[in-house]
Amino acid sequence: MQADLIEAVPGPKYAGLERASGQHILEVKRRGKFLILPLSGGDDLIIHLGMTGILSPEPPPKHVRVRLELDPGLSPTLYFQDARRFGRFLVVPSGLYDSLPTLHAMGPEPLEAGFTAAAFYRALQASAVPIKPYLLSQRPVSGVGNIYADEVLWHARVHPLTPSKAVSKAKAYALAEAIRAVLAASLEFRGTTLQDYRTVGGEVGGYLAQLQVYGQPDAPCPRCGRPITKTVVGGRGTHFCPRCQKRPAVPLASASL
Repeated sequence: MQADLIEAVPGPKYAGLERASGQHILEVKRRGKFLILPLSGGDDLIIHLGMTGILSPEPPPKHVRVRLELDPGLSPTLYFQDARRFGRFLVVPSGLYDSLPTLHAMGPEPLEAGFTAAAFYRALQASAVPIKPYLLSQRPVSGVGNIYADEVLWHARVHPLTPSKAVSKAKAYALAEAIRAVLAASLEFRGTTLQDYRTVGGEVGGYLAQLQVYGQPDAPCPRCGRPITKTVVGGRGTHFCPRCQKRPAVPLASASL
């Protein structure tokens, strides 16, 4: 295998690719939204698609960042296309993720036994950060992105600005259940395609039609009929129902993590 940087990308998001030359991919694993490919030489190839990243066997017309030759001359070449440059494609020593703080500090997988409502509640009690940015940090649980954060908060009737430690035990348990339910349903529909996302087979995800609040400002809340509000929380577009998700009456902490 050989990975070549095609277009220079500033910063550490594309690093160590020369180490991949001659190594074999041993398996393909996932941690949150990161793909982890252990290599035969003691390294890990880490891939994160970001918002617009696409892996394709066909050379895209533009925005190609990396070319991955799995078996030069025999297997198809894979191209990593990333228009907005939010993705990551790098090789690091196996298990050493200090250069990837999100991966390094990532919480449990939501659909595995290690994720429990009790542990999730304890994680929330340790932070005063508003609940939505805290979910997006990946620290209390992995794999919850912007779309699904809005959805699970709506399902559990929790306002996105509620300080994490102010979430009651009952609401934390409801949130944990909503996280499992929403992500399981999204997997069943093969994800959510707004613009760029494609499955490994090139198809669009079908969960868009199942969204209750995300991307639907001013539409009636499916539960109470009140118009959905769109605002910005932690720099991310955020959708919620002002009636079902009451704004907290407690002071808000800084959104810094």
